[in-house]
Amino acid sequence: QVTLVESGGGLVQPGGSLRLSCTTSGFDFKRYGMAWHRQAPGKQRELVASISGGSLKKYSDSVKGRFTISRDNRKKTMWLQMDSLEPEDTAVYYCNAYLIEQFWGQGTQVTVST
Repeated sequence: QVTLVESGGGLVQPGGSLRLSCTTSGFDFKRYGMAWHRQAPGKQRELVASISGGSLKKYSDSVKGRFTISRDNRKKTMWLQMDSLEPEDTAVYYCNAYLIEQFWGQGTQVTVST
């Protein structure tokens, strides 16, 4: 059974930091590309950052320089370090694994507000 479980979301003030985790099981993690997506209320889901099995990283322009994606193939876990958070970063953040097929987590809420 494939599982992807996100954690680490919460409420943070503008300028603050959060670290999201995606813990996985049930598939060959090291072969899959991994990504974080987010969906804000009333908006389409968007790709935030991705990391290949070989750790090639890509970021959306809106988070470049503020967010850092990483993975540990032995732990089958991916992280998203989010710094200098802005209210516009408020969204549900989803973990995604992709190769020929795709798997998704249930999401974790991130709220950036005073």
